[in-house]
Amino acid sequence: MEDKGVIAIKKSARDLFRKYGYNKTSVNELAKNASIAKATVYKHFASKELILHAVLMDYIQDNVYDILNKNVKEKDLATFLANTILRVSRVTYTVCNEFVGWEFIRVSANAQEYLKTLSDDLEFLLLRSFMQNDTIGSMIPEERLNFLIKTSKNIVFSFAFTAVTEADVRKNFISFQKEMLPYLVQATLL
Repeated sequence: MEDKGVIAIKKSARDLFRKYGYNKTSVNELAKNASIAKATVYKHFASKELILHAVLMDYIQDNVYDILNKNVKEKDLATFLANTILRVSRVTYTVCNEFVGWEFIRVSANAQEYLKTLSDDLEFLLLRSFMQNDTIGSMIPEERLNFLIKTSKNIVFSFAFTAVTEADVRKNFISFQKEMLPYLVQATLL
């Protein structure tokens, strides 16, 4: 069970990062919103970036678990896999946009370095979650699943650096769904 202070900090961060964005939220505001001292925040997290990381990974993990464990009845493994990858990709993109803001990521060298760490940890979380899923883990070799996750993740993260508007994002996701994902899934299932 997590420490009450950690839970309060994460809840405060979720609320404030969503409301104001990561860049515009200070550690002082996080502590005040959590009704704890700033020193307590630093007792549990060495930096605001680590708080963000914990919040994002928790949020993504909860959503991935829900996506993978819903009783979605797909007509075949390829459809199940494609729909699951698409749902997970949308969650990942949306959460990064809501909590951090892609505009900040595009212009900040520190944010781009952090995005690499997040990307690596996300890849590990997804692979672990997919391998633990009865439908996917028992039917697809880990190295092929890793190929699908890594490639899909890289494509979706590239949206952040190429999309200017929400319409661009929608267009990118439609293109990914219709023009790229079917081939990635097919290559994974060979």
